[in-house]
Amino acid sequence: MTIERNERVLITGAASGLGLALVKEFVARGCRVLALDLHEDVPASLAGLEKVTYLKVDVTKDADWDKAYEWVVTEWDGLDYLFNNAGVAAGGRIELTQMDQWQWIIDINLLGVVRGCRKFTPMLKSQHSGRIVNTASAAGLIHPPRMSEYNAVKAGVVALSETLFHELKPYGVKVSVICPTFFKTNLTASLRGKDESSQNSTAALINMSKVTAEQIAAEAVKGVEKNRHIILTDRNGRLSYAAKRFARPLYYRTMAKVAQHMSKKD
Repeated sequence: MTIERNERVLITGAASGLGLALVKEFVARGCRVLALDLHEDVPASLAGLEKVTYLKVDVTKDADWDKAYEWVVTEWDGLDYLFNNAGVAAGGRIELTQMDQWQWIIDINLLGVVRGCRKFTPMLKSQHSGRIVNTASAAGLIHPPRMSEYNAVKAGVVALSETLFHELKPYGVKVSVICPTFFKTNLTASLRGKDESSQNSTAALINMSKVTAEQIAAEAVKGVEKNRHIILTDRNGRLSYAAKRFARPLYYRTMAKVAQHMSKKD
């Protein structure tokens, strides 16, 4: 399939990082974009982009999703792509995580996606067309140590996406899930928790990555055009997932080495 000009695209977490890169990918294809984020006013990153409308939406609030839905109905009378992309980061040793930290990341990374899917699925089913694209992570497929909250919610997004892939197929609605590994983004700004050493390690992996949000967005859109369900956007992710699927003893040995290396820093 080919993404057509003037198709209607909704993207959450659209003011920075992967969300902003996705906005620009669709703008370059001549699509209309509804960009959702937490800023009160139009963010400078989105100002001046053609065919982009900004709406302040907190993905954890049902009332805000209602507002986005009403805008889509009124202005577009339908939707072609729903990108549930907004997310935050957290990690650390399980005994140092706190329940309010778990609730925070579940509300945004998992239930934020659930809310978007629940709100727009009836519209897409009635159209017998459209695609839901959820941003998960390679951490939703492979589960390194000291990332329990992040791994759990991203695995939940992968599971939700596969469920909807089957559930919505009879209605002509497609579902994809994006699973990148570490790439350069401002996600480090959202890191929370008491395990500073683990957070510093995660931040270093993000900051040292040579992969950009723009590269991930380009691969994600390419995966959508190729009608892929699981979209692995980079070589490290593809190799890691293949190892878990086809060489599990090697995968376990690798994870054991990672855990052992981290334990020496305690």
